[in-house]
Amino acid sequence: MMLLLKGGRVIDPANDLDDIRDVLIADGKIKAVDRNIQAADAVVYDVTGKIVSPGWIDMHVHLREPGFEHKETIYTGTRAAVAGGITAVAAMPNTNPVADNQSVIAFVKDKGRQVGYAKVFPIGAITKGSQGEELAEIGDMYEAGAVAISDDGKPVMNGQLMRLAMEYARMFDLPVISHAEDLKLANDGFMHEGYVSTVLGFRGIPSVAEEAMVARDLLLAQMTDSRLHIAHVSTKGAVEMIREAKKRGIPVTAEVTPHHLTLTDEAVQSFDTSTKVNPPLRAREDQEALLQGLVDGTIDVIATDHAPHAGEEKEVEFAYAPFGLIGLETMVPLVVDRLVHQGRLTWKDAIAKVTVNPARILGLELGTLTVGQAADITVIDPEKVARVDKERFYSMARNTPFDGWDLKGWPVMTIVDGRVLMEDGRLVDTGR
Repeated sequence: MMLLLKGGRVIDPANDLDDIRDVLIADGKIKAVDRNIQAADAVVYDVTGKIVSPGWIDMHVHLREPGFEHKETIYTGTRAAVAGGITAVAAMPNTNPVADNQSVIAFVKDKGRQVGYAKVFPIGAITKGSQGEELAEIGDMYEAGAVAISDDGKPVMNGQLMRLAMEYARMFDLPVISHAEDLKLANDGFMHEGYVSTVLGFRGIPSVAEEAMVARDLLLAQMTDSRLHIAHVSTKGAVEMIREAKKRGIPVTAEVTPHHLTLTDEAVQSFDTSTKVNPPLRAREDQEALLQGLVDGTIDVIATDHAPHAGEEKEVEFAYAPFGLIGLETMVPLVVDRLVHQGRLTWKDAIAKVTVNPARILGLELGTLTVGQAADITVIDPEKVARVDKERFYSMARNTPFDGWDLKGWPVMTIVDGRVLMEDGRLVDTGR
């Protein structure tokens, strides 16, 4: 079946395109991007006034399967992704069992292919069991389909082990994704160390806990000439070090989350456990540095760090709640409302951070509307205003601090491999 999207503003940073065009889709591929396309047999969608973008890619997601299906599953997580305008996700390895071998990587990849709405790309663990003691079988995981390695959720505290991981990953051109945290400096804290933590009497995590590990890993990347990706950057100092490292030619990329761009540690005063995240929500000067890092290209990617938890796990005292919030169904409107509409990023720059950039880092043939590529498309209504309602989420989890926020700019259509899976916020197809 052919689909024809008529009259939208097509923004494809990979091809330096920002213009009013039609997009023709046939056999799950992009067949043409041009003006005034005529196709008698196509199903036509009028997208006048809408933004037509390559499908958004979230390169940092916790789908929880296998082992934690009471929090989320590959099925529910990818439904949430597509409902939120996201066509592909990279799944972190902190499952049970940990995705530290060929069989678990193959399971995640196959399950994604069988039941996933969005495309699923597994990330393998750096160390066995993510225990930081012995390298996982990096080559085997690469052969099974791992697109990166990470012990996300935990840092690799042993510097020699991290060096070896980078050297092995370089053989396969795999990025090493660093959860940059010195656990000794973090000292079991559970929010940003600063004025607000002092007022609340909460144990804080100092910025240096992140920055010390960023500095170490940048030096190791320089030494090994291995591709390093810093996950969920949250501090001003980390942004400055990454910026300087790029100037020096160190092969590093970085990501930031929507919640670190839109919330500060002041949000913790609500005692809402959805604001308990790792790294923690930082001070306003850190947030401003993150925004500037996005603008000047220091930070390459926006990713959610979608971390679902069961309700009873979060409905406890703040200190005892697990870290994490969900983000798949709020990513698009937060980026559009708080970054594009407020003039912090252009449309083209914002879309690059969630399409061509993550695709390039992970080695995926996605993130573009090039003719012949997979027809993964996100259509956004930049004028649509809606209120976040967590009770309508497709995710199993409800741990979001954005419930009740009125945001302008929402996804209104998600197309994966040429199939319309979401229209106006509702899933309309059975997925894969």
